[in-house]
Amino acid sequence: MSSTMRLKDLPSFMRVTDLNDIMYDFLKSEAENCMNSSTVILNTFDELEQQDLDIIASKCPNIYTIGPLSLLGRHLPESNNYFKSFSSSLWKEDSDCLKWLDKRDPNSVVYVNYGSITVMSEQHLKEFAWGLANSKHPFLWIVRPDVVMGDSAILPQEYFEEIKDRGLVVSWCSQDQVLLHPSVGVFLTHCGWNSTIESISAGKPVICWPFFAEQQTNCRYACTTWEIGVEVNQDVKREDIQALVKEMMEGEEGKKMRENAFEWGKKAMATTEIGGKSYNNFERCIKEVLRHGDN
Repeated sequence: MSSTMRLKDLPSFMRVTDLNDIMYDFLKSEAENCMNSSTVILNTFDELEQQDLDIIASKCPNIYTIGPLSLLGRHLPESNNYFKSFSSSLWKEDSDCLKWLDKRDPNSVVYVNYGSITVMSEQHLKEFAWGLANSKHPFLWIVRPDVVMGDSAILPQEYFEEIKDRGLVVSWCSQDQVLLHPSVGVFLTHCGWNSTIESISAGKPVICWPFFAEQQTNCRYACTTWEIGVEVNQDVKREDIQALVKEMMEGEEGKKMRENAFEWGKKAMATTEIGGKSYNNFERCIKEVLRHGDN
């Protein structure tokens, strides 16, 4: 674990004052079960988390790092539509946004998605909205109908007039395809692990607004250990969003993070190539499962 980790960077379920807390107790027991298991399979790759993997390996030596899974999938034959259709999301995807991205310049678009669970207040929704609009950069914003706590996510007509021809708001998308699109320059994310590893796979830097669970931890690693991101204050303000978008898209620090993200993307691609570490681990894992199935 990073030596720069702060209390607020620990997973939210660990930051409790009662050690009999239900979620804390459950996750503690699950972690212990993992350490006592014969095998641990992780959607990550060695270069990304080597120090932490070494610690886990000291307790459970039989580890399969087989990530990023989204990149392993590219080896499936195009004709295998059954597996190609698998998705971790139950939301209906809008494919038109990919056509919209096709019309944008390379690395010019801010992609914004808070995942399938994160919710926010109506005020925070407005701050994000006007921060993106005021940045003057093109953006693709995924706004789930239930993203506002206890209410529907509704933006005023004047907002859509302001972002006309510059911003696109849809309810869901194929995230791995969007992140791999050459027009996307940065990802504003809640830092769930799926989103984090997909962003790294695509070589895209991140603007982080973690919500709960392990998202704060992922955010801290992105901003310090991997040096591919910046963090948004929890009580988000439009001026902060505007400034962070401009820095990540135009500034010198943003340039460094884009370069770092690109290098991580190359490493993720290499490890999932035929003969790469994650590719070979996945192959070994499948053979081990089949061997046990024959017993």
